[in-house]
Amino acid sequence: MNTPSLLSVNALAGPALARLRDEAARLRIAVSTDTRGVTLIDAGIIVPGSIEAGLLTAEVCMGGLGEVRLVPGAREGWPSWLHVRSSQPVLACLASQYAGWSLAASKEETGGKKFFALGSGPARALACKEDLYQELGYRDQSAHGMIVLEVDRPPPEIVIDKLLRDCGLAPVGLTIVLTPTASLAGTTQVVARVLEVALHKAHALGFALEHIVEGSASAPLPSPSADGIEAMGRTNDAILYGGQVHLSVRGEAAAAQALAMQLPSLNSRDYGRSFADLFKAAGYDFYKLDAALFAPAEVWVSHLDSGQTWHAGRLNMELLRGAWMK
Repeated sequence: MNTPSLLSVNALAGPALARLRDEAARLRIAVSTDTRGVTLIDAGIIVPGSIEAGLLTAEVCMGGLGEVRLVPGAREGWPSWLHVRSSQPVLACLASQYAGWSLAASKEETGGKKFFALGSGPARALACKEDLYQELGYRDQSAHGMIVLEVDRPPPEIVIDKLLRDCGLAPVGLTIVLTPTASLAGTTQVVARVLEVALHKAHALGFALEHIVEGSASAPLPSPSADGIEAMGRTNDAILYGGQVHLSVRGEAAAAQALAMQLPSLNSRDYGRSFADLFKAAGYDFYKLDAALFAPAEVWVSHLDSGQTWHAGRLNMELLRGAWMK
């Protein structure tokens, strides 16, 4: 597909990133600079962080092409919901937000513990290390790059070196945002991927990405868990059992209808159990889980050329309330 080349996801993410930097004290986050000039933003490792920091981090992740907000008012028996929308959903979600860049270092390379993270955010579009970018026909050319890492410690120097080299950035041009899942900001920015999960599933199903025109989504925002596996489970469950997505598409009406029917998570053989339980049963191996599970709970697909809308899936708030409430 041909993605608008004049849109720079790194440049467009600048205003949200500036708010993270400039309002750090209010957001309960910490901004520091290493000896070379790389900026690191701790959104929940040493400092407490906040939901608002998570909302801004999510907008950075979407390359400034998405809006993420907390919806006031309880519904479906849960008090807090996130709403995500984008008029450039493919670029925002797949070219920027998707956590697709594997960043690893061995114990020997770090001089201590091994390190692994999946990088997400607009700096991915500078390095273009994933095959996805050839399909999208997109590459950013910004002199500034932002990467978000879902980790509980800063990356070692060898990983920062790789980021600088692969992105073609001077140290002062790189910002790394650190959001542990077991934190307010971390939980928030992961649940804010509800639209991205739908885009990724649509891509896996073979739907033509250039036909996805608009996207909006919502999901319940759980409280973080101090346990890392449980925290990860809660964020996944929020999308798999509480995520609602509306896509506006073009192309063939039959393809739009098929997308609606195939998208929801209830099509998976693993549907109906909490993600943390499934992950433990799989021996903590993601690849043993059914890939069809990684999808929103409920979807609507509107076909702009015919005016028809198809609906499939359903919320499973009973499962979520049972897991999240005592």
